[in-house]
Amino acid sequence: MAGQPDLGRGDLVAMLAQLTHRSTDQPDRIGSMELAWLVHMVEQRYGRRLDLTDDQLAGIRTVDDALVIFQNALAAADG
Repeated sequence: MAGQPDLGRGDLVAMLAQLTHRSTDQPDRIGSMELAWLVHMVEQRYGRRLDLTDDQLAGIRTVDDALVIFQNALAAADG
């Protein structure tokens, strides 16, 4: 999609590694603190607020879940 930020799975894994000091090859399940960190980091990186609903946040359990929701939120912010 034109104009869509180039956020990939590797970006999220690297952001998590900064917080948790875990290897990037560890399982991709994320907890609530890690999710809050990722939201903050993505907002900082792209200079946009992610307007996520409680249902969207509750549906994020893995890095892949976060990637899909963050990509969609960033695309929506681009309008």
